[in-house]
Amino acid sequence: MPGRPLFALLLLAWLPALAAAGTGWLSQAPFGTAALVGLATLGPAFALLAILVRRRLRIADPLLLPLACFLMSLGLVLQARLAPALFPRHLFWSLAGVAAIGAGALLPVPLRLLSRYRYTWALSALALVALTLVAGKEASPGGPRLWLELGGLSFQPAEPLKLVLVVFLAGYLEDKQDLLARGDWKFGPLRLIPWPYLAPLAVMLGSSLLLLAVQRDLGAALLLYGIGLSLLYVASLRFSYVLLGTAAFIAGAAQLHSRMPVARIRLAIWLDPWSDAQGYGYQLVQALMAVAGGGFLGSGLGLGQPTVIPAVHTDFVFAAIAEELGLAGAAAVVLVYAILGLRGLRGALRATGFAALLAAGISIALTLQALIIMGGVIKLIPLTGITLPFLSYGGTSLITSTFMLGLLLRAEAER
Repeated sequence: MPGRPLFALLLLAWLPALAAAGTGWLSQAPFGTAALVGLATLGPAFALLAILVRRRLRIADPLLLPLACFLMSLGLVLQARLAPALFPRHLFWSLAGVAAIGAGALLPVPLRLLSRYRYTWALSALALVALTLVAGKEASPGGPRLWLELGGLSFQPAEPLKLVLVVFLAGYLEDKQDLLARGDWKFGPLRLIPWPYLAPLAVMLGSSLLLLAVQRDLGAALLLYGIGLSLLYVASLRFSYVLLGTAAFIAGAAQLHSRMPVARIRLAIWLDPWSDAQGYGYQLVQALMAVAGGGFLGSGLGLGQPTVIPAVHTDFVFAAIAEELGLAGAAAVVLVYAILGLRGLRGALRATGFAALLAAGISIALTLQALIIMGGVIKLIPLTGITLPFLSYGGTSLITSTFMLGLLLRAEAER
C-alpha cells in the first residue's frame, strides 16, 4: 500500500484510542488505558497486513483497509468503555479479524474455486443453521437458540450463511446473467427469467429464510432477503425483479405478523415504544433517550450513560456512539460505512464475471447490515437484533465481516 494510505491507516487506528485516553483521564475512567493497550497491538497488525496486501494485490483499493481499521479501532474503544470484562476477548477477536482479512485477500486459490463448490458451501451452511434447531444454545434465557458450541467456543451459523449466500448468488447469477438480462418469460407486464432457472435461487433463499424464521432470527432473515434481491437486480439490471421481490416480501411479512408473536411485538414496539416503556419497549426507549441526549457533539467518551441500555455492546452500540460522540460522531460512522460500500461497488464495476458479482454482493451485505441495525436503533425501522459490522461485540460477526472484506480486496484485484 502506498505511503499515504499507510500513514492514513495508522492515523485512523490511533485517533479513537487517543480520544479514549483523553476523556478517560478526564473522567478518571480506566477504559482509555485499556484502549491504548489494545490499539498498540491492533495498529501494527493492520500496518503489517497493509504491507502484505500491497505486495500481493497491487491494484487493490487503498482505502478499504484504513476504513476497516478505523471502525475496528473505534470498536475496541467502545468495548473497553461499554463491556470492560469482555474487552480482552474482543481484542483477541479483533486481531483474529485482521488475520481473517489477510486470509480472504491472500487466498492461495483462485476465487473461481468458491463458485465451483457453491452448492457444497450452501448445503453445509444450511445444515449448520438447521442444527441449531435441535442443538442450539440460547444467548439469554427464553431467547432464540441461535448458537452452536464446538470445542468450548460458541458461534452463530447465520453469520457464515450470509457469506455463503453471497458466494452462491454470485456464482449462479454469473452463469445465468444473459438469461436474466433478456427476460424471455412474461409474467403479466413483467419480463423474467424462465421459472426453472429461478428455482435454485428460490430454494436456496427460501430455505435460508424459512430456517431463520423458525429460529425467530428475523434480523438475519431481512438481511439475507435484501442481499438476494439487491444482487439479483445487479446481475439483471431489471427492475421487474425488484417489484416482484418487494411484493413477495410484503406478503411474507404479513404472514409472519399473523403467525409469529415476536413479529407482532416488534412492530408494536416500533410504532409506540412508550406504551410499554418498562417492558418490551425498554431497550428502544433507553436508546432513543441516549441518542437525543447526545446532541451535536455528545457528552464525551466515558461521560454518558449508555450502559443503561441492555445489550448496548452488541445490538445498540450505535446508540452509545450517538450519546457520547453526538450527531457529529454518529454521522462520521455512517459516512465511513457509505464510503466503504461505494468503494466496494466501484471495485465491482472494474472487475468482471464472478469477481464483480462477489464484490457487489459483499459491499451490499456489509452496508445493508449497517443500515438495518442503525435504522432500528433510531426507530426508522423495527428492531432486528443484528450486529453493527466491525463495531459490535461478537466473534462470529467480526470474523465473518473481516473475511468478507478480505474477499472484497481480492475480488477487486482480479480485474
